[in-house]
Amino acid sequence: MILADVLKQGQLMLERASIDSFKLDARILLEHITNKSHSSLLISLDEELPLNLTKAYFDLIEKRAKGICVAYILGYKDFWSLKLIVNEHTLVPRPDTEILVETCLNLGIKGKVLDLGTGSGAIILSLKKERPNLNCFALDFSKEALDVARENARLNNLDVTFIQSSWFSNVEEKDFDFIVSNPPYIVENDPHLQEDGVKYEPISALVSKDNGLYDIKKIVEDSVSFLKKGGYILFEHGYDQALAVKEILLKANFTSISCIKDYGGNDRVTLGQYQG
Repeated sequence: MILADVLKQGQLMLERASIDSFKLDARILLEHITNKSHSSLLISLDEELPLNLTKAYFDLIEKRAKGICVAYILGYKDFWSLKLIVNEHTLVPRPDTEILVETCLNLGIKGKVLDLGTGSGAIILSLKKERPNLNCFALDFSKEALDVARENARLNNLDVTFIQSSWFSNVEEKDFDFIVSNPPYIVENDPHLQEDGVKYEPISALVSKDNGLYDIKKIVEDSVSFLKKGGYILFEHGYDQALAVKEILLKANFTSISCIKDYGGNDRVTLGQYQG
């Protein structure tokens, strides 16, 4: 089959599987199989695709049709300025999480930084990439996720100390200038958990008790023993949780609390400064 027909059939298969991004995903997977860039693929659509590559392509299409996201199929995801390994033990980094990175940079992040629930390492590695002088620490409860984060640090030549820990339980360092986190914040049984791609991500990194606020409350409560006076904490959270997160921070003696919207105009990142 020529590439044009292969692409068309791949798109049709994904459309029939109700994949909203069927055109984009079919093209990305074909670029991966052929090792071609977007522009190179477009000028090669009349070329024949070898039988072995055609089979390999439709194998990937079938995985995508089942709801497995493109990042898991390819084994990597671009985030900020980095190419990161991802797998079923880590969340797929999303563009909205870049808002957290951007907000830290706008605050003039410096000194010692801790990333809670690092997953693939997306947040802490992006910060280290932009600010090489940061003293960076990152933790996750999942050993498998930490293995991925460590490999991403190695591949991107970034120096970060990784800790296996349930939130602060194994953290020995103190006096952090910044604590950042994209914690679990989705409500249990939220229908979004069954959406395309999401259902294959680790549920423990997505769902939190107490209307999605349990982990944020726990982190804030314990963070006061680990932050410097004047240090900042920043969370990514659900679009409807900004007011609740603000109240949690106020009760813990945080000030200068503000919320930043994501690219879709939804409340997404809340920050506060600890006053001791």
